[in-house]
This record gives sequence, C-alpha cells and structure tokens, in this order.
Amino acid sequence: MTPARTAAYHVLQAVCGGDDLPNALARVRDTLADDRDRALVTEITTGTLRWLGALDWVIEQVAARPTGRLDDEVLTVLRLGAYQLLYLERIPPAAAVHESVTLVRRVGKASAAGLVNAVLRRIASTARTPPLPAEPGASDTREVRLAYLSVTCSHPRWLVERWLDRRGFLRTLAWVRFNNSPPALILRANLLRTTTSALAQQLAEHDVRTAPTRFARDGLTVLAGNPLRTPLFGRGLFLVQDEASQLVAELTAARPGECVLDACAAPGGKTTAMAAAMRHRGSLVASDLRPARVRLLRQTLDQTGATGVRIVRLDLRRPPPFQPVFDCVLVDAPCSGLGIVRRDPEIRWRRQPLDLVRFARDQLTMVSHASRVVRPGGRLVYATCSSEPEENAEVVDAFLAEHPDFEPVHPDQVGSPLSQGLRDTIDDHGRLSTAPDAHGLEAFFAAVLRRRA
Repeated sequence: MTPARTAAYHVLQAVCGGDDLPNALARVRDTLADDRDRALVTEITTGTLRWLGALDWVIEQVAARPTGRLDDEVLTVLRLGAYQLLYLERIPPAAAVHESVTLVRRVGKASAAGLVNAVLRRIASTARTPPLPAEPGASDTREVRLAYLSVTCSHPRWLVERWLDRRGFLRTLAWVRFNNSPPALILRANLLRTTTSALAQQLAEHDVRTAPTRFARDGLTVLAGNPLRTPLFGRGLFLVQDEASQLVAELTAARPGECVLDACAAPGGKTTAMAAAMRHRGSLVASDLRPARVRLLRQTLDQTGATGVRIVRLDLRRPPPFQPVFDCVLVDAPCSGLGIVRRDPEIRWRRQPLDLVRFARDQLTMVSHASRVVRPGGRLVYATCSSEPEENAEVVDAFLAEHPDFEPVHPDQVGSPLSQGLRDTIDDHGRLSTAPDAHGLEAFFAAVLRRRA
C-alpha cells in the first residue's frame, strides 16, 4: 500500500467533512518524505475532485446503486480508484484495483472489499469507453447539452446551466474544459528585489524554464522545473500568484507618495505588488480579519522585504476606524471563488446558488464601509475571483445606486498608461473581466470607482 494513496484518502475525507482542499492537502502532504509521493497525492486528490461528477456517475452506473447509499469511507475509496482507472493512464489497472481493495480494508471497511473489487474491475473493463453522456451535436437538445456539461465535464448542473444561458454552448464548453485542465505554475517577480528578466535568468541557472505571461507585466509561466525547490524561493525573489490576480494589483495604479489601503490583503500578493509600485514612498496599510490570515500576510511581507507596510486587523462588516484619507482602497472581497475552480476544484462542489446571494450581500456591505475612508478624488477598487454577475457587476451597480458621491472611472483615467496586457482584459464597461474562454485565464473581476471631489 503506497503512502500517497493513504494520504489521498485522508485528504478527501477531510474535504468531504468540510475542510478546504489547500489546508487538508498541505497538512497531510507534509507528512510524506518522498517528493514522488507528495506529487502523487496532489495529483490524485485534485484530479478526483476535478472529475467528481463523472466519477460518481460511472460508479452509480456500474454499482447499480446511488452513491448516497454507500458508506463515506467506501465511496472515497471507489472515487480514488475510479479516478486512477479512468484518468491516470500510467497506473496499471490491476495495481489501482488491488491498492483500492487494500485501502478499504485498512480504513475499517473490510466487508466492502468484495464490492470495491467488483465495481473497479467493471470500471477497468470499460475505461476506454466509460458510460458517460456523449458530446452533443449541433441539433441536440438543451437537456443533452446540460447532461454532457454537468456529467461528462464534471461541473454542478446549476452552474453550467447559468453559463449556458449567458454564454452559449461553445463558450461554456471551452470554460469547463479549461477548468478541467491542470493549471500552469505562475510566478510574479518581486520587484522589490529583482526584475522579471533577471528572475527568468536566475531560474534558468537552476534548470527552471519560464516564459513571460501573456497579460500580467511582471509574471512568468513555468514551463519546466520546480522553482519552489530552488534557493531563489527562500530569498523572496518571487511569489506564486495567479496571472489574473496580478492584473488586479496593476489596476489599482498605486504609485509613490500615495496613501493606500489593501483592506482584504492576505495572503499578501497584491500588497507586495503595490508596495513595489510605490517604491517605499508613501503609506501602505494592509489588513485582514482572522488571526491566521494576518499571520500569513505578515509572513509574506517579511519574506518579500515589503518593509514599511503597516498591518492592522479590520472587520469590514463594520466601518473601519480611519478618516477619509486614502488615495486608493482595494477591496478584494471574499467571494464564492467560482472563477478559480481550475486551481481549487472542490469549490465547484461546495457552492450552491444561494451562496451567491449571501456573498453579494456581504460584499456590498464591505465595499460600502471601505468607501468611507476614500478621500475626495480618491479611488475605490472592488475585486473578486468570481465568474458570477451577482458578485461582480450587480454589486457595483448597487453600490453606485446607494452612493451618488462615487462614479465609475475607466482605468485609463486613473494614472500612468495601462500595460497592453491589462488593456486587453478591460471590458466595454471599463472593468477588468477575465474569462477562460476569452483570455485563457481564471475568471476575475475588478472595477475602479472614484469619489467625486
């Protein structure tokens, strides 16, 4: 029994019990000494969660019973085994079945060993043509299309139904295929300590090959090698940061001499980007609420050399204790995270439609409170990593309706000229709006609002 499969089981059990995937994965993976085991547990757990909809469908078809009638431990073992059989070609089917039977015994469900063996053997026999809905043709019905998008492409039906209505079948298909593809590792050069070109050269000296990101001006896409295993990582020369997230920091247009508040700052990627743009001139305040998040923020700032940033704890559900003195306030609001399900696949299964209403209500409260500390003529940047309009444009529209002292402003009117990459992601309303089908990026949103002088 390999340690990686046992670890993957414990990660999935934790996630099914309500834990976040990154937390569960980091906690369990760090107990493994072998880098190959660490890589395998990451691949198996994220892959199983990514293809959960398809896996459960196949398990139900083969076992001839709903997954809800299976014990949680048995279902987790079946999911792990089915994922290896259907999506990991390098693992021999016999090994995947044998390891799964051993695992179900080890977790105290020996009575289900026969069931696990039988179900996975049947799945293995049909692995080349699994019993999943086929890709629809041009004349197929809406129901056929939804079955393919939700089951075969493994997304919640309610979510792909929304995307299908807004974007049509082909764009939705491109979106779900993007979400099901393994993400590249994206870095942002820490301009407090290096430049993007110098970082690329330094990484190359450690056998890490990179290419400039298409849109973010300071980003690098890792093509080969592991930068996290090089001495450069410990020196704080770069951060792992999604490309679309880097664009949000660019959009703030923070510059030397300004007074800036990053109101939901952890883990600190955008804070350090703004600190580099300000060149240690001006005042930058970074805040978050939970103590663990504040500690993470402080760790990022220390590692990257972002000295002079003041850290405070703020709860934006209440008005912040500041006067209206800030030239720029960034509210990267807590959201559904439905724009980043490629990187965190468990989110797609955790969210429900009513969550959008709850998040939007809280987001409007937070951005309204943050607006109080923006000086006349200053700007408020509202951002999310959500794909859904309730959390994005509708929050902005509701805020503007309640706050006539603010107006939308095109990023071109804020400061220095936009980089071409950022300009290419600004929509017709002057808002940052990235999407998998349009840009090959996770779905992020950001709007710049100015307080009337």
